Amino acid sequence: MSFLVDTKYRSEEEEIMDDLDYNGPILHDALDKLAKINQWLGGNAVTISGLKKALINLDKGKTITIIDLGCGGGDILRDVSRFGKLNGYNFQLIGIDANPNTVKYAHSLSEQFDNIQFKTIDIFSEDFRLLQYDLVLTTLFLHHFKQEELIRFLKPVLEKAKLGIVVNDLHRHKLAYYLFKLLSTTIKNKTIVEDGLTSVLRGFKREELKYISQQLNANYDLKWKWAFRFQWILKSSAF
Repeated sequence: MSFLVDTKYRSEEEEIMDDLDYNGPILHDALDKLAKINQWLGGNAVTISGLKKALINLDKGKTITIIDLGCGGGDILRDVSRFGKLNGYNFQLIGIDANPNTVKYAHSLSEQFDNIQFKTIDIFSEDFRLLQYDLVLTTLFLHHFKQEELIRFLKPVLEKAKLGIVVNDLHRHKLAYYLFKLLSTTIKNKTIVEDGLTSVLRGFKREELKYISQQLNANYDLKWKWAFRFQWILKSSAF
């Protein structure tokens, strides 16, 4: 990549962690470092604040099934579980990831949480279509897919998710790219460094997320958050 990066259009370059056979200590190290980076930059807080918005006026006596797409090491769901128990919610939490090695590691890190389970599922499979849920979380995941692919996928998901979809994803911006490039000098993991820069270039502009919302016929709330994140909450117009 040249120093003068172009962020006009979304990149279609694949990331190392798109490889579903990715495994071993380097995977575990990458997932651990991603979780720490999310904490440092306030990324998990963006998802939790979006979750709070989706739960407004909800009866806490009801069981709420929440799925987390592209759950990685499960750090988001562990934060959600803590939030739920602290605030009197009855959450059933399911982490979804297509990499069985990632799912196995997430499970090992979450054994003390009695309301979290993890499943190895391709989101484009029949197994996923059969899942039942009330709310969908997706953090740094949707940028892995092309725009039209996203629209096709999100339509039926939004129809099923009564409480909507809470998205936390990257704002594609030159400053975000160079700030991560600077941060990466402190990260001793090739996967994190290379995938992080690619992820920024696969991220979104505000107008792109507005367009997708319109194509989904969705009610939506779109906010910019530090550090170069969009909090994008989608609700079906039927609800």
